[in-house]
Amino acid sequence: MTLIANTYWNGAPYHFREKVDADVEPLLLKAPDFREFHALYWTPRKTPKPRIAVIAMHPRVDFTRHYTFPRLLSRGIGCLGALTRNPNNDVDTVHEEIVLDLAACVRFLRERRGVEKVILIGNSGGGSLAALFQQQAEKRPEERIARSPDGFPTRLPKVDLVPADGLVLLAAHRGEGHVMLSCIDPSVVDELDPRKTDDSLDMYAPENGFREPPAWSRYSKEFLARYREAQRERVARIDAIALEKVARVREAIAVTEAPDFTSRPERERRALLRARHLEEVMVVYRTMANPQYVDDSLDPSSREYGSLLSPRPDLMNHKLLGFGRICTPRAWLSTWSGLRSNADLEKTLPEVTVPTLVVHAGRDKEIYRETDAVPVFRASGAADKSFFEIESGRHYFEPDFGQKRSPALEELMDHLIPWIEARFA
Repeated sequence: MTLIANTYWNGAPYHFREKVDADVEPLLLKAPDFREFHALYWTPRKTPKPRIAVIAMHPRVDFTRHYTFPRLLSRGIGCLGALTRNPNNDVDTVHEEIVLDLAACVRFLRERRGVEKVILIGNSGGGSLAALFQQQAEKRPEERIARSPDGFPTRLPKVDLVPADGLVLLAAHRGEGHVMLSCIDPSVVDELDPRKTDDSLDMYAPENGFREPPAWSRYSKEFLARYREAQRERVARIDAIALEKVARVREAIAVTEAPDFTSRPERERRALLRARHLEEVMVVYRTMANPQYVDDSLDPSSREYGSLLSPRPDLMNHKLLGFGRICTPRAWLSTWSGLRSNADLEKTLPEVTVPTLVVHAGRDKEIYRETDAVPVFRASGAADKSFFEIESGRHYFEPDFGQKRSPALEELMDHLIPWIEARFA
């Protein structure tokens, strides 16, 4: 049985595959904290030094060949697709750190390539990353986030952040923490044993409303209320586990930096130094359990059955693939905790003032109109903000399975390019 969605059978759906009349420059960029990461800068051959450029970045996904680039390049717009310091791996992704990678991209375009107008393209999880960067860049240094959710200091008040000029949110969820809040399985009763289940909270149990796929399920309001509250309770329990782990490290740091540390016995010093440098990894089981995957009466749309990653979330829920499945305590708190993460569009967007475009894909199986897109748009504090919906669009505006052309993508670009040119050309 194939559990991976056919969206991924022909390669990553966020990569463009057509030929472009452009030059590409491979880059090794350096963030303000000296961490290096890779990027590709695409420039139109007819406009080798564009005035306008976009940046596409995602916390873990490779956007160096983003699907929006060909049409943008055809209009003389430069395209910088960048990885973060954690390419294809979010085990230790801390948003308060990777915003520094995005900062390096903006600075590169302005200072080293002479770009006058920089627009951030925040696609999917790239939306909450882009908005967090822009929010922090628009603040005075002393107003920025001083400590990440694990309690350790950030570099944000000490670095020079240059804001972008515009923000485009394409099929962007409210934040990876919100995704986790909606898809974590609350029927897990033991974080060390994924087999133990509270049957009364199992959304994939027929007695709770689940129907055998591909028939759509139906859940009662009472079950959903208990389910959503139990999801928050499980996230809070994992938060507590993560906070306890980082507290032990902080305690060890305090002891090893105390004046009397060197006078302690060697065996004790060795144990404390090991405790200080211990990097634990947490396994978060069963994170593909959002009732909206299988009940289309919840935030109705023309989406297909299942999740973005699988047509059988009931089975994939028990596989390795899923959101936030393996992570360090600090990555959980910064990225995946819907109760603590700063990468939350409802927190950041009210303070982002640059022109903002929110685009919703009507057939998206992970981001929903009333649950995600509308709250995101309402949260925007920009005086110039626009909302656009593409009814036929999937999460990456990819074509139907087996097809090469995507009318949804063409519709997206027919709207996105005039939006950019009207404000920045």
